[in-house]
Amino acid sequence: MKFAVIGLGSFGSNVAKTLYQRGHEVLAVDRDKNKIESAKDYTSHAVHMNSADKENLEALGIKEMDVVIVSLGPEMEASILTVLYLHELGVKRIVAKALNEDHAKILEAVGASEVIYPEKDMAIRTALKLTSPNILECLPLSSNVSIQEIAPPEKFIGQSLRQLDLRNKYGVQVIAIRELVPERTVYIPPADFIIKDSDILVVMGEEDKLEKLLKL
Repeated sequence: MKFAVIGLGSFGSNVAKTLYQRGHEVLAVDRDKNKIESAKDYTSHAVHMNSADKENLEALGIKEMDVVIVSLGPEMEASILTVLYLHELGVKRIVAKALNEDHAKILEAVGASEVIYPEKDMAIRTALKLTSPNILECLPLSSNVSIQEIAPPEKFIGQSLRQLDLRNKYGVQVIAIRELVPERTVYIPPADFIIKDSDILVVMGEEDKLEKLLKL
């Protein structure tokens, strides 16, 4: 796939590096010459440019990108203008980093396909891990639904998913199980899957129902 990352702060540069390491074509854009010079080691192309300029973006052939990630740090006005111009140029998918909820609303209004809050998301995940030791990872899906990786409670060990009947008893769905011995992931595990103490359950559900499950 073809990606463009606009803004090479900590978040943007790490996104660009990861995409490039996974074999994707990555175009990096930033107004800081030093960041662009460094980015040449982990991107396909790195361009020193002001992205809050429609003509500049059009000259890059930006609409040919599959995804454009806008991560301009504290430059709220620049990020808004950049997203607006990307939308007007017909970019298929625009992922923008927001500084706060008001910023997010504006980004969505001017054309962002998705808005992310890296600091907020990490804060929520950290808080959940600190308050619920069984939570190994958490991916919020909406205001009250998430996917969580949990260590199975002791009473689950040795029982099958059919016996546990988590969907009917607790209103949550096991969508995958990560086995550590042997190391593999079972997606949509069958009802006769027996839970082991080395397994990690990937469950999806409403926050209050997941919380009840974790208290077992």
